[in-house]
Amino acid sequence: MESTAIGYWGIATVVVLLIIRVPIAVVLGCVSAAGIFLIYAWRPGMPLETEFALPSTFSLLATTPFEFINSYALSTVPLFIFIGHLAFQAGFTGDIYQAARLWLARVPGGLAIASVVGCGDFSAISGSSVACAATMGRIAVPEMLQYGYAKRLAAGSVAIGGTLGSLIPPSILFILFGVFAEQSIARLFVAAVIPGLLSLVGYIVVIAIWTRIAPHHAPSPDQTAAARERMLALRAAAGRCWSVLVLFVVMIGGIYLGFFTPTEAAGVGAGATLFLGLASRRLDAAKILEAIQESVVQTAMLFAIAISGKLFVVFIALSDIPSDVLALITQGEPSVFLVMGLIVALYLFLGMVLDPLGIILLTLPLTVPIVEAYGLSLIWFGVIVVKLLEVGLVTPPIGLNVFIIKAVVGDRIPLETIFRGIAWFLLADAVVVALLLAFPQLSLFLPSLM
Repeated sequence: MESTAIGYWGIATVVVLLIIRVPIAVVLGCVSAAGIFLIYAWRPGMPLETEFALPSTFSLLATTPFEFINSYALSTVPLFIFIGHLAFQAGFTGDIYQAARLWLARVPGGLAIASVVGCGDFSAISGSSVACAATMGRIAVPEMLQYGYAKRLAAGSVAIGGTLGSLIPPSILFILFGVFAEQSIARLFVAAVIPGLLSLVGYIVVIAIWTRIAPHHAPSPDQTAAARERMLALRAAAGRCWSVLVLFVVMIGGIYLGFFTPTEAAGVGAGATLFLGLASRRLDAAKILEAIQESVVQTAMLFAIAISGKLFVVFIALSDIPSDVLALITQGEPSVFLVMGLIVALYLFLGMVLDPLGIILLTLPLTVPIVEAYGLSLIWFGVIVVKLLEVGLVTPPIGLNVFIIKAVVGDRIPLETIFRGIAWFLLADAVVVALLLAFPQLSLFLPSLM
């Protein structure tokens, strides 16, 4: 049997199993192992030879995971996860949100804008969209509902703000993209700064327009004791969180200026966050232990998925599908605009039915060779991919962040109401994606100065 045919059947099997919600690690690992075995055992024009295939298959299954995990770059992942959990346990994110809430109280839609800003701040130290949506959902949505905000605005602003965890560095998706596409994680982090800020500003503009068109969706909170309370809140938040914000600037600035690698930056960040939490007496042994436990569980889950994803990359490479697809595309000589349009459409479609990790591991073995063949920057492409994965986090029917917010708010807000609230923000995402595609320098300017 032709190896490409085995590869195509394997991809189809993976897609079907992921759609019916079989765990990603199980799907990619099992399908890859079976596919590698069949490629070795069922050579074209030959009968099935299991004895010949077993040694080669077991050798790959034994060496590939170890060689992949034994990676300096991947040690960044647990460190950034730990930073996020420590910051959550210390309550740093709540301080930032409360200060933004009070200072934006007079602005139409101020609570929703504060929620998005809080999501951006939390994203700068967590690297996880799910953690960002879950944390800010608990803090911001109940408060907006208490002040009479429309349910779709309250839930939609936090759900969309949570997606910034995928784009604003540090981002776990950028780390995985860099590892699988063999690109500089430092350059990917720096390349995402301007697109992340563009997305943040776009969401704020949407809230401003929304509340101008429908001011009853965002009533102004009570303004009594406004000036003194805002000043006290800002002073309290500054006293507790200025160092964390400076820490983010130091980490990303240090990476940008070449003072240290992303892994070293993550180590500095984890140590400094722990020190700040202890110095401010907001962390104790129980909270630190809980942060460690949560980090270990999340890291183990991510690494299990990443190992199976690496096996899938090996399977796709052995099937020779990338060369087959590349030859098919270049034979027709389509324009780069058509190719990128099809890739964008592919990611948007997969985002409706699969989670981001599944998409990135499933598609990179196919899309990266195509992008390289057209001479396009993989750093720029990485930003495009992560931005599209960010959109997939809130698009129906499987919008992961929407379901996270639903789990947080319970029966107070129907699922369809949250999706309706997302619709306005998707217009901003469409504009940002168009700008990133039309002007690659938005992503490449800062890395070019490194």
